[in-house]
Parts: sequence; C-alpha cells; structure tokens
Amino acid sequence: MRTANALLVLLLPVLLLASAPALSSEQEDVRQILQAEREICMAFEHEDADWLEHHLDPTFTLTSSTGKVTTRADEVADLRSGTKYDVFRNRDSKVRLYGDAAVVTGITRVEGKSEGKPYALDFQFTDTYVRKAGGWVLVASHASRWPGKT
Repeated sequence: MRTANALLVLLLPVLLLASAPALSSEQEDVRQILQAEREICMAFEHEDADWLEHHLDPTFTLTSSTGKVTTRADEVADLRSGTKYDVFRNRDSKVRLYGDAAVVTGITRVEGKSEGKPYALDFQFTDTYVRKAGGWVLVASHASRWPGKT
C-alpha cells in the first residue's frame, strides 16, 4: 500500500501537467471562437460585407426563423444592398467543443429600421464552426425568434 501511495504521489504532478496543455488548448479554442462571433456581429453592425465574404466559409448557410436558407453570397449581397443594423450583438454565448468542430448557442439582439420602421428583435442562435488550416470558420447558423423569458 505504501508503494502505491508513493507511486501516486510521484505520478500525480505528471498527470496534472499532462492535462494542462489540453485545458489550455480548449480555453484558447473557446477564446478564438468567441472572438470570431464578436467579429461577425461587428461586420453585420458596420455593414462590412467584404469581411463576411472573406471570413465566412464558402459553404456557409443560415437558416432563418422563417425557415429560409441563405448562403454566404446571399448574406454578403444583402449587406451590400443597404441592409443596416444599429445593433447586432450576441449574449449568453456557450461554446461546446467536439474536436475540430464546435457549436455555439446564445441570443442575438438586432435593432434597426426596415422600410422606415424601427425594430428590435432577439433570436436564439446555434452556430457551427469547423477548424480549418486558417483557424475556426463559421459553416452554418440557425436563428429562431426568441420568445423571451418563459
């Protein structure tokens, strides 16, 4: 028993050190994904269609709360056509990692004007990221109208 305890005392620091890079790597992945989420929101808020075109995956699709599916090209064209958001921000974001894939859920707040009328809406979103050679890339998104607190 004494030998087992001594072995445990010797191995415990090694095991803790071995797991530290994995935790650090996961934390860095989460940080990078949340940064990408902030940058995407800023691109919509600042009408930066060029940023979206260069940073969303070419296969990107968005399924809206109406069930309409749009592509990266559709989203870029929509911003270039004059769609404006006064506010486009995420909150309550949660990241789950699955190796080279990640899922982010949260609430997006959008405010602006449509056909001269102001609007303010919240959407529950699910974003799917894939790790590629250049880093984490948004490949799919789904947004549903958020009913508020239930």
